[in-house]
Amino acid sequence: MRIGMTEIIIIALVVLLLFGGKKIPELMSGLGKGVRSFKDGMNGKDGTPDAKDESESKGTENKPE
Repeated sequence: MRIGMTEIIIIALVVLLLFGGKKIPELMSGLGKGVRSFKDGMNGKDGTPDAKDESESKGTENKPE
């Protein structure tokens, strides 16, 4: 059973009517964060940045002098 373009449009309209235009971006943002968290968990990342990651994101590195 395939979902055609008509069915997708009908589902999108129902979601728009239920949640409104302002709430949908918030829902999608939450969904994206959940998917990212799930992928990080599957890859073994715990979500806390390492010291090396923090220094790279700040643009500073611990270089020996």
